[in-house]
Amino acid sequence: MFSGRRVCVVVPAHNEERLISRVIDTMPELVDRIIVVDDASTDGTAGVLEEAGARHGCRLKVIRHEANGGVGAAIVTGYKAALAEGPEKLLIAVMAGDAQMDPADLPRLLAPLAADQADYVKGNRLFTGEAWEIIPRHRYLGNAVLSLLTKIASGYWHVADSQSGYTVITGEALAVVHLDRLYRRYGFPNHLLVELNNYDFRVRDVPIRPVYGVGEVSGIRLHRVIPTLSWLLVKCYFWRMKEKYIIRDFHPLIFFLALGLGLTTVGLGLGAWIVYHRIAVGALAATTVIFDAFCLIMGFQMLFFAMWMDMERNKGLR
Repeated sequence: MFSGRRVCVVVPAHNEERLISRVIDTMPELVDRIIVVDDASTDGTAGVLEEAGARHGCRLKVIRHEANGGVGAAIVTGYKAALAEGPEKLLIAVMAGDAQMDPADLPRLLAPLAADQADYVKGNRLFTGEAWEIIPRHRYLGNAVLSLLTKIASGYWHVADSQSGYTVITGEALAVVHLDRLYRRYGFPNHLLVELNNYDFRVRDVPIRPVYGVGEVSGIRLHRVIPTLSWLLVKCYFWRMKEKYIIRDFHPLIFFLALGLGLTTVGLGLGAWIVYHRIAVGALAATTVIFDAFCLIMGFQMLFFAMWMDMERNKGLR
């Protein structure tokens, strides 16, 4: 229990036989329930979890996927299992099975939710300069790119570490979220933020200590992940614009967004034609170039204004 609220921790795990025992054994006493979702591991994870079950008894629940579904699918399974025990006065955390989340940080993540200051809390590993020295450089830079795109897609401009999987959500908020339509793999936390913004849930960043060097080798390939998640976030952005600013509450920013996209598309297309014409034919009327510049300038201004209006609409969700 924490401040009168039950605490459940969901632990997604895939081939974590070396580290999953450490994660379970170091779980703080305040945690009432540990739900480990074995995402079809092919190593000795199942055996380690069986031994852990003998030590922790009914406090530990293990769910096994017969087929690998991805980290997002494992979290969704854990979320549903937690909700099945009742969402009232429930706080559900997620801690990965690779021992890269410090259990000592959990109370600080729980505190804003217990005080009703937020509905969802994310650990922020980038708050101090320590992260630049600890996190592998390529992962830090990849995280920065995805965090910027997630700010735009989700509307939570104050969330700095979008890829952090160390999170806590209230049972009441989780009961509203449509879990079955969320992305099932590495982009799950990004997609969840978009879903939360659609219902105006409050999200807060809490500084945590980045933990690396415990023997875990990441299977993430940034050259694949960044293009895939970038496309996911583009789709999420337009989905959120439709759901939040057309269907739920028609908002003027839609006009600026539509005009901005239209003018920018015309400007880029006309600019490409101007370059081709200049190379293949020669000089052309200056008015064409001026019109193209006008389209691009106005298009970008309208896009930035739509973005600013979105920021103003969501600034109260901190």
